[in-house]
Amino acid sequence: MARIVMKFGGTSMAGIERIRHVASLVKREVEAGNQVAVVVSAMAGETDRLIQFCREASSLYDAREYDVVVASGEQVTSGLLAITLQGMGLNARSYMGWQLPIRTTTAHSAALIDEIDVEVLEAAFEQGGVAVIPGFQGVAADGSVATLGRGGSDTSAVAIAAAMKADRCDIYTDVDGVYTTDPRIVPRARKLPVVTYEEMLELASVGAKVLQTRSVGLAMRENMPIKVLSSFEDRPGTMIVADSEIEEHGMERQLITGVAHDKNEALITLMGLPNTPGEAAAIFAPMAEAGINVDMIVQSVPRAGEKTDMTFTVPRASLAQAADILERLKDKIGFSEMLTDTAVSKISIVGVGMRSNPGVAATMFQTLADRQINILAITTSEIKVSVLIHEDYTELAVRVLHTAYGLDQDVEG
Repeated sequence: MARIVMKFGGTSMAGIERIRHVASLVKREVEAGNQVAVVVSAMAGETDRLIQFCREASSLYDAREYDVVVASGEQVTSGLLAITLQGMGLNARSYMGWQLPIRTTTAHSAALIDEIDVEVLEAAFEQGGVAVIPGFQGVAADGSVATLGRGGSDTSAVAIAAAMKADRCDIYTDVDGVYTTDPRIVPRARKLPVVTYEEMLELASVGAKVLQTRSVGLAMRENMPIKVLSSFEDRPGTMIVADSEIEEHGMERQLITGVAHDKNEALITLMGLPNTPGEAAAIFAPMAEAGINVDMIVQSVPRAGEKTDMTFTVPRASLAQAADILERLKDKIGFSEMLTDTAVSKISIVGVGMRSNPGVAATMFQTLADRQINILAITTSEIKVSVLIHEDYTELAVRVLHTAYGLDQDVEG
């Protein structure tokens, strides 16, 4: 007997027919003798619809009431799935975040999970029951509903799995696993049977849309195995495990695990900055206070006494806010001109094999140079290299890098 958390995303829950299909997947696990808790998202598009209602009601809506509204989407799908499972003869019941409870911070629309009480779940399992839990939400210390931010249902699932000491957390999506890159760009992309937490965390942070970054980080901290599966195809998925477990799955360490791309970047360049201590702090501290994430940073190296330039990237959605902050602080910071560009794309290669293989970045740079693709900025980590290029070259860059690192799937015949 295994203890499993099954999480189903919005496309999996989009309508009664799909909910019936989800119920059949849950029933299969129960009939196999497993103890099952299910975490569900709202129906596809429902959260956006509810957010729009809040905006129409008031442009300055209260964050607490916003959470009350947007949390209702998952409440609907959890109740519908419980009803469907009951109709199939299973002892199923839905449990809202406040009923377990899932205790969170009071940062409405961006809450963090503090603690999950599993007594209710344990009691349900003892009676052979299936617990259906709305993702994305919990209860703050003052008793109000608090949501975890977009994509928070993945985090809910992993946190619940860790709290109830599950054997694994199965994330069902509209794809059947993690691929070496986007198959829509590279048809010969391969599905990966196993990926490490670190690799998945990097891939998620640089554009891969399979899993939400917070959920992967939490799984890594809790050493909770995740399996990514398709809700619509009965095919083997991808296991996300600790680095030390790769060999246990019979896998060799790949030099590069995958190539990711992200077109949601914007470039800001500040010209004519004074070459004095504290300039970087004057620029990036206001960004941090406004909650704007800064990614790639490139600074020119001036000669003594000369001005310098600073280039960095922010999420495209944050560009207007970032530019406004910098413009208001122009005299204090001391730059002469600000340039912005949204026609950029971030291309990243990720793989634990980088740690022990020199020349990985050089191969990337040479491959792009051979295709006359200019690099605007570079950032690295121990297992990742990212470059910023013009967005027109995104698909070409992904294809040539995928081939350069030997990731193309062999085609028979």
